[in-house]
Amino acid sequence: MNTFKIQGGHQLKGEIIPQGAKNEALQIISAVLLTPEKVTISNIPDIIDVNKLIDLLGDLGVRIDRVSRDTCVFQADNINIDYLTSDDFKRKGSSLRGSIMIMGPLLARFGKAFMPRPGGDKIGRRRIDTHIIGFESLGAKFTYDAGESFYRVEADKLQGAYMLLDEASVTGTANIVMAASLANGTTTIYNAACEPYLQQLSKMINRMGGKISGIGSNLLTIEGVDYLGGCEHRCLPDMIEIGSFIGMAAMTKSELTIKNTAFDELGVIPSVFQRLGINLERRGDDIYIPSQDIYEIDTFIDGSILTVSDAPWPGFTPDLLSIVLVTATQARGSVLIHQKMFESRLFFVDKLIDMGAQIILCDPHRATVIGLERKTPLRGVTMTSPDIRAGVSLLIAALSAEGESTIHNISQIDRGYQNIEHRLRAIGAKIERV
Repeated sequence: MNTFKIQGGHQLKGEIIPQGAKNEALQIISAVLLTPEKVTISNIPDIIDVNKLIDLLGDLGVRIDRVSRDTCVFQADNINIDYLTSDDFKRKGSSLRGSIMIMGPLLARFGKAFMPRPGGDKIGRRRIDTHIIGFESLGAKFTYDAGESFYRVEADKLQGAYMLLDEASVTGTANIVMAASLANGTTTIYNAACEPYLQQLSKMINRMGGKISGIGSNLLTIEGVDYLGGCEHRCLPDMIEIGSFIGMAAMTKSELTIKNTAFDELGVIPSVFQRLGINLERRGDDIYIPSQDIYEIDTFIDGSILTVSDAPWPGFTPDLLSIVLVTATQARGSVLIHQKMFESRLFFVDKLIDMGAQIILCDPHRATVIGLERKTPLRGVTMTSPDIRAGVSLLIAALSAEGESTIHNISQIDRGYQNIEHRLRAIGAKIERV
């Protein structure tokens, strides 16, 4: 098991470039299955989850030319659909949550898609009902083999339909959009997710010859077409990594410039960190964060304690609540963190409490953080990363703590953060992989 050893208490300084967006890349790479023509994708993050999906497509018959570390040319002109029933596919597909997004394009183009129960973070229930109900609305037949935990959807030809999604699921919306893009007739999706990554997918499909309107809203209209062609696409920078770097700069009293952030696509992320008292300045498409000894958490207008909660876009992304929580531990003031979507995502706070943080875990969804105002620094401890975002939160805590910290199970961090220790060492972090 790989481990990080971190000597905390050092200020960082310099520039750091965010990787390509993990959550976008998983959707975009799946979408290459919609066409037999070449699709070139750039700014792909070099991380475990994305590389697993690329390997899975290769096993499925997609020709892949890795032009550079962050650019691939895909051509899905010779797909082996029988691979979907192989033991190898069941093993590989079940290890990756993002593999579920190959179902929509496979169903649209080949009339069938099979999938083992997908894996991913253990952060609570992550149901796939929205995906399946959407496929069924388009006319697909769904069966589930409980013994093998294996899903099947099949259809002779999908038919456009109106649907009101039971939740604004990002991956669910993406899967339905990809399926509907090659269906007969018009599909209308209300309560659709409208995250920037979903917008990127929709724009890409339109460049391939699709007809999607309402992009950026929660009401999407997809006019099915008979054929989609090749295109070129560049992934946005990862907003979760950008938010992580903002929190890291504040916790370590560091002066950092985050380069090429696609600032206009960040939504409320900068303002939420500003409400924690963090000074940040937009410089073109970069974010500059000066060194701060003290940052003070805002209150609501009536003086009540600030609450930071997650919500579907354009609300605050749930993937950054762990970062907000750890950043608040050294602020002046208090904040209530309300994680509405996943009931196991706050359980990592026991590690922060071991480090000296003052946190009350109210229930599985809410935690109150009482900022220490740097009067009592966190102390280095040995801990284990439970998931991607909590793992990086613990890494940020360790960088700010006194003494040495050890983080085990860092393969969780590697799933979402590219070459993280090398990039952090370049700006002064004392971190090594053992």
